Amino acid sequence: MRRPLLSALALTSASVLLTGCFAAAPDGGGTARGEDGRLRVAMMNPPRSGLSPLSDDAFKLSRWSTAETLVVLDAEGDARPALATSWKQHGTSWTFTLRDGVTFHDGTPLTARDVERSLTRAATASPKPRILDGVRLGVRTSGRTVTLTTAAPDPLLPQRLSSPQLSVLSARAYRGKTVDPVGTGTGAFRLTRVDGTTSASLDRYDGYWGGRAKAAGIDVTFVPDGTARAAALRTGEADIVEAVPVSQAALLDQDLVTEVPMPRTNTLYLNTRKGPFRDPALRAAARRAVDARPLVKGVYEGRADIAEGLLGPAVTWADGLRPARTPAPAGDPGGAVITIGTFTDRAELPEVAQALQQQLRAAGFTVRLDVREYAAIEADALAGAFDAFLLSRATVLDSGDPAAYLFSDFSSEGSFNLSQLADPGVDAALRKAADAPAGDTRRRAVMAAEAAVLATDAAVPLLHERVVQGDAAGVVGAAHDPRERLLVTPDTYVK
Repeated sequence: MRRPLLSALALTSASVLLTGCFAAAPDGGGTARGEDGRLRVAMMNPPRSGLSPLSDDAFKLSRWSTAETLVVLDAEGDARPALATSWKQHGTSWTFTLRDGVTFHDGTPLTARDVERSLTRAATASPKPRILDGVRLGVRTSGRTVTLTTAAPDPLLPQRLSSPQLSVLSARAYRGKTVDPVGTGTGAFRLTRVDGTTSASLDRYDGYWGGRAKAAGIDVTFVPDGTARAAALRTGEADIVEAVPVSQAALLDQDLVTEVPMPRTNTLYLNTRKGPFRDPALRAAARRAVDARPLVKGVYEGRADIAEGLLGPAVTWADGLRPARTPAPAGDPGGAVITIGTFTDRAELPEVAQALQQQLRAAGFTVRLDVREYAAIEADALAGAFDAFLLSRATVLDSGDPAAYLFSDFSSEGSFNLSQLADPGVDAALRKAADAPAGDTRRRAVMAAEAAVLATDAAVPLLHERVVQGDAAGVVGAAHDPRERLLVTPDTYVK
C-alpha cells in the first residue's frame, strides 16, 4: 500500500512553513475560541487573478461566504433562492424578483441596477465566465425585478446563475479595469484585506440579510504544499484545511478527516475513429479487461469510489435512475498494439496508467504509454493521436448539470470529444437531455444519455475521486461540499 512515512524532518519543515502564518486574535492573545472566535483556514491554491469573481478565484469568494449569487443549488442540483426569491420563464426570458433588505458590505442597498451591472460585466468579459460560453445574455430591469433573455429558450438559466463567477457585487467593485471584491459583497463575511497570494482576512458582516454569523471572522492562508497543509491541522495551526493529500490523510487523526465525493471521474477514453478501438469488439475487450478495484485500493489508498457509470456518488440522484445495461460482446485482442496517453499534472494518473497497461497486456493487448505534462499533450489528445486517453474529468460543470459535460465529451459536435465518437443514437440522446426542462425529466434524460454513451464502449469509467478535508476537533458546521462552492458558512465556528 502506497503510504510514505513523513519523517521528523519533513514534519519540522512543514511546521516552520506554517509558523506565524495564521493571524492572532485582535487582542494579540492568540486566536480566540467560542462562537465569537475567528476561523483559521488553510487553502490549497492561491488567487490567480486577484480574487476577481470573473475567474476561478470566484469559488474562493463563495467558499468564504462573502460573494453571493441570485440563486444557489441544492444537493440535487436544483435552483433555490438566494439574492433572488423567485423566478419565472417566458419563452426566451426569465424574470427574477430580488430579495428585500439586502445590503452590500459598503452599506449600499442591493438594487436591480446592481444585478444588471454585475451580469453585464460578466457577459461582456474577455474571456467570459465558462458558464456563459455560447450564451448571448440580455439584461433589463424594472423596479425589484431583473429580466434576462437568451437567443433560444434556456431551461438551465437559473442553474447557470448559481455559478460563483456570476456573483453580484456593489458599484464600487467595478470602478477600475479589474473587479475588486474587497468590501463589495453581500455575504455573511466581509472581505477586508488580501495580501497577494499569501493570505486574506474577512470580518463578520453584522448587516447580513441571512442573520449574524457565529464566527467573528476568517483568517485565510494559502498553502500550496500538501504536507504543510496537513501539518497545520496536526499542530493546531489551522481549524479547517482543504484538499489534504491522500498520502497525508492516513497520518492524521481520522476523526479530523472527512472524505467528500467529488463530481469527478477517472475515465479511459477509447478512440472510436481510428486504430484498434475503431472495432467495437476490441473496445468491449478493453472494458472487460479493466479492473478498478486494485486502483482504488492501491493508488488511492481506498479514498475513491469504483465507478458504476460516468456519474458518481457526488451526483446524488444518478444511481437511482441508472438503467440496466447489457454489455456488448468482447473480441480477441490478438496482440493489437495500443498507445495510452495521460499526464503528470495529477500525480495519481501515471500510476493508474501503468496498472492499466498491465491489465490490458494480460488480456492480450500490446500496450505503450505516452505520459507528459497536460499542456504538452492536450492538443494531441483532442486530435485523436492516441488509441486511449486516461483523464480525470469534472462531470458537473458550473451549472451543476451533467448534460453539458456529456455533450462536450461525447457529442459528434463536442469540443472535448477525446473518443472521437460520432454516433447518431448518442447524439439524439444528448440533444434530448440538453433540451429537457430542469428537474426529474432532465435527470432521466441525462441518465439515458449516459447509457447510450456507455453502450458504445467509447469510454470506460474507472473511479470517482474524493477530496479530503481536515476539520480541527472543535470545528462546528464546516461545509463538506462536493461542488467546492461552500466551506465556511454563517453556522461555522470553533468551540
